[in-house]
Amino acid sequence: MAGACETRVTPAGVPISRFLLDHHSGQQEAGLPREACCRIPVMACGEALAGVARRLAPDARIRVQGFVSRANHREGEYRLVLHAARIDLLVTESSED
Repeated sequence: MAGACETRVTPAGVPISRFLLDHHSGQQEAGLPREACCRIPVMACGEALAGVARRLAPDARIRVQGFVSRANHREGEYRLVLHAARIDLLVTESSED
């Protein structure tokens, strides 16, 4: 996760939390290793998911499952956002030397 989570409530009373997810991984492309890095906006809708998002630390390691869609439906607008269906906190072992 990159930065803090912002939460608002729609006129219908639905909480929506938004945050940025930093993705870093090693992939294979055409038989060669490639580093994949990007920053993806995430939207968590509903009390359960928005509540999870609000409690995440800005540097939390998380896994988000959901679907990708346009940020809004205006003609010609093609920014994408990941709509979260599940957010899991990844527990990492810390090494103390």
